Amino acid sequence: MSPTDRDTRIITICLILLTVFSTGAVLYVLRAVLVPFVLALFITMGLAPLIDVQIRRLRFPRGVAVVTSVMIAVLLLALAGIITSVSVARMIQNAGQYQQQIRVFAADTVDRLPLDSNGVDASQFIGQLTAQVGGAVVGIGNAAIDILSNGILVTVFVIFLLIGRSAARPQGSVWAEVESRVQRYLGIKFLVSLVTGFSVGMVLQLLGVQYALMFGLLSFLLNFIPSVGSIVATLLPLPVVMVDPALSSTAAVLAIALPGSIQMTMGNFIEPKIYGESLDVHPVVMLMSLVLWGTLWGVVGMFLAAPLAAVIRIFLGRLEHTRPFAEAMAGRLGPLLGEN
Repeated sequence: MSPTDRDTRIITICLILLTVFSTGAVLYVLRAVLVPFVLALFITMGLAPLIDVQIRRLRFPRGVAVVTSVMIAVLLLALAGIITSVSVARMIQNAGQYQQQIRVFAADTVDRLPLDSNGVDASQFIGQLTAQVGGAVVGIGNAAIDILSNGILVTVFVIFLLIGRSAARPQGSVWAEVESRVQRYLGIKFLVSLVTGFSVGMVLQLLGVQYALMFGLLSFLLNFIPSVGSIVATLLPLPVVMVDPALSSTAAVLAIALPGSIQMTMGNFIEPKIYGESLDVHPVVMLMSLVLWGTLWGVVGMFLAAPLAAVIRIFLGRLEHTRPFAEAMAGRLGPLLGEN
């Protein structure tokens, strides 16, 4: 590598770093508007094949196909919102009962621990624990309600994006590649997540776990979060399982073990076989993207981390000076290190 090429690469790296930091600041400041819009954009990409099928196979006019797709999207969002709202309302309503059950459970546990001999006030410990549990239940409910409150704005964005979407994309264009990869990812991820959520919900329902439908829905949604989503979905029923006196010890263990096995089987065996390299992004980069977008945009950013990483890699790959960074995001470090 000549000195000129080396200087050019250094300048490029510095400019990219400055651009990344300034862009990150803008994304954080404008998150209230950008989060619903970007979420609606990916939903639109996911609905686009449904519109194309209606136009090409069923011979529907484009307007009818758009209206039908919007109605399907609204019905699905409304169904998810109803299930979540009802379950969250019940959780908040029963927060006092959970605190009481946690207090009994904690008291039985504390009696077996030598807290007094170590200078720990058992009553204060139990009080803090029950307060934390009650606060966590209310916090989860409020967070879910905040997410659902953005559903109307997302729906409005989806309607206008579908109406304004062009019927055809130029072959070989950047946006055509973005749509192709994102649609393949969303399609496969949706089917895998649907099977996972349905299986988890049915297992919890058969075991008699409260809010089984909500936990199944959350398993479906959290499966879109790379790496950590399945772990969080498996552990979510744990507080309810612990404090439910109607559940036997065997049922409580199975309520965690069976959903965990489902998540592991779907995530480590079935999904990679049918998924392949749709996004062409290295797992380490995917994890970094999860942390980055989660920091900027919260929970919704975690849902969008994988497709956003793929979109960034595609755009970087279209420019000569940034192409080595795109290859590095795919796990091929040779071009970035100057190797042939």
